Amino acid sequence: MTNGNTERETLLRMKIAAVNPADREAMMRAEKRQAELAKPPGSLGKLEDISIRIAGITGNLHNRMESRRVLVFAADNGVWEEGVSSAPQSVTMAQTVNLTRGLTGCGTLCRHFGVDLEVWDVGVKLPYLCEAVIDRRIARGTANLYREPAMTREQALCAILTGIEAAEKAKSDGVDILGIGEMGIGNTTTSAAVLAVLTGTDAAAVTGRGGGLTDSAFARKMEVIDGAIARHRPDPADPVDVLTKVGGFDLAAMCGAFLGAAACRIPVVVDGFISVVAALCAVRLCPAAKDYLIPSHRSYEKGFVLAERELGLEAYLDLGMRLGEGSGCPIAFEVVSAACAVLDRMATFEEAEINDDYLTEIRAGDSFTVTT
Repeated sequence: MTNGNTERETLLRMKIAAVNPADREAMMRAEKRQAELAKPPGSLGKLEDISIRIAGITGNLHNRMESRRVLVFAADNGVWEEGVSSAPQSVTMAQTVNLTRGLTGCGTLCRHFGVDLEVWDVGVKLPYLCEAVIDRRIARGTANLYREPAMTREQALCAILTGIEAAEKAKSDGVDILGIGEMGIGNTTTSAAVLAVLTGTDAAAVTGRGGGLTDSAFARKMEVIDGAIARHRPDPADPVDVLTKVGGFDLAAMCGAFLGAAACRIPVVVDGFISVVAALCAVRLCPAAKDYLIPSHRSYEKGFVLAERELGLEAYLDLGMRLGEGSGCPIAFEVVSAACAVLDRMATFEEAEINDDYLTEIRAGDSFTVTT
């Protein structure tokens, strides 16, 4: 991030400075208890890793993820004008409203699992009437990034700070775990462009077909991404500049939500491709934010694996999903809840009155390490 002196730049630096690394002592305590539970070492696999990560985030050995929320940030993208999406822009508006009614994929899953869902409008283009949507609209969609920068730097900062606001609201509401999703036609294009800049690759390495494209439209999508990057030359060392020039309001707000969750010490679930790119932006701005990220599912989108590798994370689920919206988050919440329940309620060998001497040799050859 540049050393700008605007009020928003200063506020963002303050918010980033509030992020502390995970509590390593709590993680060591969780590791120790996992080793004492009445089971062969490591036999619950990634559930053990998750419980250790959650202990590091909260600082507590015993955690219950009872209050759960998905934050969905909705915005339109001017690059839609270049024919990079098969869907009309009206879908953004319609699905923004439908999310609040529990009628979309994510909305249905949230309702099914009893998860709270908040929809934040940071840039939907078309008008609508829905009091359930939280109105923080920065503009009616971004500019066409192929022709000009997607937004101004002040708009990007405003979107990031809005995401932080949403996470801080969740903290004050007593939310135990967050998930981050989006709604915005054209946002696989913006995400691919941001990822290409941050990783120093080209469009071919990171671009998928999104909601579905013909071969000619797919070729156009890659042409638009490479052309925009060449024209605007975003600085890969400054994620705010990258979001400004080739990003979207939804992406920037999601980045802020990841930062805000970390500052509030709330575990935060990464959804699919767009969510993981926003998480990468957050970690590039604040490396300590990585400690608070909980991956959910492996997205079908091409760039997901690259973004995941850059973050040093590995998705816990592989369901062939590519819907977006935050749809992987309610499912991941159940996995995290199960991991916490094991550490919280499972008996130790001593409590179960089992002599664990038979595991001495196994433990001697086993090595538990704190997940970072």
